[in-house]
Amino acid sequence: MKIKYLGHSCFTIETQGYTLLFDPFISGNPLSSEIDAALVQADFILVSHAHEDHTADLVSIAKRTGAVVIAIWEIHAWLQKQGISNTHPMNIGGKRTFDFGKVTMTYAMHSSSFADGTYGGVAAGFLLAIEGKIIYYSGDTALTQEMKLLGERSTIDWAILPIGGNFTMDAVDAAEAASFLRTKNVIGMHFNTFGYIVIDEIEAKTAFDNSGASLTLMNIGEEIAI
Repeated sequence: MKIKYLGHSCFTIETQGYTLLFDPFISGNPLSSEIDAALVQADFILVSHAHEDHTADLVSIAKRTGAVVIAIWEIHAWLQKQGISNTHPMNIGGKRTFDFGKVTMTYAMHSSSFADGTYGGVAAGFLLAIEGKIIYYSGDTALTQEMKLLGERSTIDWAILPIGGNFTMDAVDAAEAASFLRTKNVIGMHFNTFGYIVIDEIEAKTAFDNSGASLTLMNIGEEIAI
């Protein structure tokens, strides 16, 4: 199984012949200028919430690829109005098995609305059971007590967490989240894209020193095996 970082909070996971795309925001991200959104492939697109820095390329990629879009009900309904019919609506706590594995939609503490002002439902994250591993993609969120429950009920192999602060938790809180989740492996996201969320990467990694977890900061375009 391979994960590739496309910038900000956008990743792909390649697993069992399927490509999962998370929160497609590429063409509007100047740091991702080497990535061509028109060439990004997807069989499934998982959307955590409606903000433009997570959905800017959603409609164009969904139309071009025909990927199944997995999202909360309100995002599903908005996409239907954009001519995207291949959607699968979920809600917090919902579980569903897809061709690539099992998805649980998890709680995230964040706001959610589209650029046109349409309400995007509540923000969410995803707990994925794929190829015998558990991967947690938190979406934009603050540190929450609910993460303890996730750690108690699942053995999380990898967690993808925001670390930029200001709009989400920072690296210090993400390190605490890793302790709540009982995971050893964290991939950082939602950092350095714009001024509000620029971080000191050394300080961010140092924040994890006492958490028992390691923080991986991927370069845009980088791919690693997980």
